[in-house]
Amino acid sequence: MKQVIRKILVPLDGSTNSFKGLSEAIYLARQCNATITGMCVIPLYTVNLGRILTPLKKESEKEAKKFMQKAKTLAAQHGIEFFEKIMYGNEAWEITEFASYKKFDIIVMGSRGFGAIKETFLGSVANAVVHKSKIPVLVVK
Repeated sequence: MKQVIRKILVPLDGSTNSFKGLSEAIYLARQCNATITGMCVIPLYTVNLGRILTPLKKESEKEAKKFMQKAKTLAAQHGIEFFEKIMYGNEAWEITEFASYKKFDIIVMGSRGFGAIKETFLGSVANAVVHKSKIPVLVVK
């Protein structure tokens, strides 16, 4: 059975590795005539620790919007329709639940490096998504 890819979810956190994932997703989207949804999950602690962290919450939202715009521009330069989603919560849980609920065909995400000794291991969020997701996950190194 052939899998048709029409909807790609790309978790983004603004890092170089997350944009490597986006680049691969753009390539895949061009081959399959698919759309991309960029998703940023802002950890809950920036929301739930009261007034002390309100500036951190605002800064997190500002940064997320900034790199989402960059991602949208990159996708548009390659003729790919890009949607954005900014959420709050546990990163791995929000990614896997959103992907299942919205019926994405694949998740494409960057891994993160840990230095020379641990470079073969995935980042904690990528690792959790790979193990919890009910849909295919492509991890880009």
